[in-house]
Amino acid sequence: MKPKIAIIIERADTALGGAERSVFEMAEALGSFDLDVHILAAKGRMEANNVHFLCPGIPGKRTSHGRFAAALKEHLAENHYDIIHSILPFDFIDVYQPRDGAYIESALQKAASFSSGFMQSYKKATALLNLRRAALIRAERQLVNKPDGPVVAAISNYVAEQFKRHYGLNDDRIAVILNGVKTAESLDKDRIGRLRGQILAGLGIKESDQPVLFLFAGHNFKRKGLGCLIKAMQMVSTRPADRRACLIVAGGDRAWDYLRLARKLNVHKQVLFLGKVSNIAETIAAADVAVLPTFYDPCSRFILEALAGDKPVITTKYNGAIDFFTDNRHGRVIDSPNDVSSLADALIYFMEQANIRKASRAIIEDNIKQNVSITRLAGQLKELYERIMAKRRQQ
Repeated sequence: MKPKIAIIIERADTALGGAERSVFEMAEALGSFDLDVHILAAKGRMEANNVHFLCPGIPGKRTSHGRFAAALKEHLAENHYDIIHSILPFDFIDVYQPRDGAYIESALQKAASFSSGFMQSYKKATALLNLRRAALIRAERQLVNKPDGPVVAAISNYVAEQFKRHYGLNDDRIAVILNGVKTAESLDKDRIGRLRGQILAGLGIKESDQPVLFLFAGHNFKRKGLGCLIKAMQMVSTRPADRRACLIVAGGDRAWDYLRLARKLNVHKQVLFLGKVSNIAETIAAADVAVLPTFYDPCSRFILEALAGDKPVITTKYNGAIDFFTDNRHGRVIDSPNDVSSLADALIYFMEQANIRKASRAIIEDNIKQNVSITRLAGQLKELYERIMAKRRQQ
């Protein structure tokens, strides 16, 4: 009989973002390892036999942590699962996989994304005034402090370090199982060629202008450091170069403030906003380099997807995705998004086609595509589940 696995997430809707999409990709990959995987959600839109909505009648987009916990306990009292794996903090689970890292770290680093020192201090000081966040931080602390509490499956070493630093969690309660993404087997080269042509047309340039397309992707432009990147583009534009740096922005956040910044810095002709894209793998393939100068990212899917597409990457040390690649071999790691000069240097480095080819070749040689695969992640999670079940049988 297959082991029965429950994966808890608040909202089962892949349109909401990377965390939700990751959970469904992870569930599918776990299913390929002969596990009977079920998704337990408060609400959502995904219709499938293995998806169970526990709070469909509660009004509003969100469900309070307490009400969801009560619904989960009721469901679990009537349904047996061999492993309870949760994205949210509950003390009755076996595996806690915080997709956004420790809640306290997330709040502090989001505050750091504000350019004003006053706003940074204000956001940090008022972080716990958000009732929902405060409830989640309390639940997370309670989970960690429980002697027989769940294993924290950290999606990066950055996340593991957060739980040690903020909560003093011991290594024996942490399993570092790096994040993974569903990798594309093959892409349509003609579609990619047409997409690149459309992007160049949107910028008013041709291939003969020797453009280098830097792709930024994310749904929270402030947190992902887009403002810093546009400032770096302005620095790049003042330096002599044989090729032309262009920034392509993919994501559903509001673009107006960043368009205004680009105009103010006179780089608006080098920046193109695509909005939401339907196929990120094709968009990555149409670009030359992926760049994400994020203030906080436990382990960016976008950077992993770029590496899976053999593209060089630029990001910051606040991105757990740096576990997968080597600085100055597969890409560049910047200490801070606010270090605009270093960010500009990284962009200029990859304006040389030889440097792009060298990094791409190293990504292929080091088999990074396999390392970032969701299949690798699922296999390591299965091993963790088996250890937990074996330990339980011995008790």
